[in-house]
Amino acid sequence: MFNLDIPTIIERVIVLLIAFTVHELAHAVTADYLGDPTPRRMGRITLNPLKHLDPFGTIMLIIAGFGWAKPVMTNPMNMRGNPRTSMAVVAFAGPLSNLVMAGIAAIFFRLGLVDINVLMSGGGELSFSSLVFQFLYINLALAFFNLLPVPPLDGSRILYAILPAEMVYRLRPLEQYGFMILFLVVFFVPQVLNVLVWTPVQATARLLIG
Repeated sequence: MFNLDIPTIIERVIVLLIAFTVHELAHAVTADYLGDPTPRRMGRITLNPLKHLDPFGTIMLIIAGFGWAKPVMTNPMNMRGNPRTSMAVVAFAGPLSNLVMAGIAAIFFRLGLVDINVLMSGGGELSFSSLVFQFLYINLALAFFNLLPVPPLDGSRILYAILPAEMVYRLRPLEQYGFMILFLVVFFVPQVLNVLVWTPVQATARLLIG
C-alpha cells in the first residue's frame, strides 16, 4: 500500500475527503440523534472536510492506505440510554458508514462499470476504475482499522460497552498511550494489521465484488 505515484496520491486524496468526512459526520449525527448537542455546537455536523481532517492521520492514509480524522467530541451523559452503550452506538456509526460506502463502490464492479483489466495491469494512470477500487479498498481499511480495540479508535468504545465496568475503569489509564501503541503496531508489528485489518479487508472486498 506504500505507493506514492502521483495518480495514487490524487485518488487517495479524493477518497479520504469523502471517506473521512462521512465517517466523522456519522459519529456526529448519531450522537446528535441520541441527544448530545456537543458535535453540533462544535460545528461537526457538516460535509466540510476541513472540519474533520487530522493532518497526521491524513498523511498516513495517503502513504499507507489507512489513517484517522479528528475525533468527534461527545458527552455520553447527554445521550439517552446507558452512556456506555450509547457511546458504542456512536462509535460503530463511523465504521458502518465506511462499510456502506464500500458497498456502494462494489455496485460499480457488479454492474461491470469497472475495467478489471486496468486494475490487473497496474495502470499507473488516474482512471475511474482505479478510483473506484481505491474508494472500496480504503473504506474497508478504515472500517476494520477503526474497529481495533485500541484507544482512541472506535473499537475501544465498543469494547468498553461489552466489558464489565470494573475492567473498563482499569483500562482507562491506558488511553493516554493509545497513539503510541498504534504507532508501534503499524511500524514494528505489522503482522497484527495483516491479521486484524488486511485479511478481513481482502475477504470482504472479494465478497462485495463477487
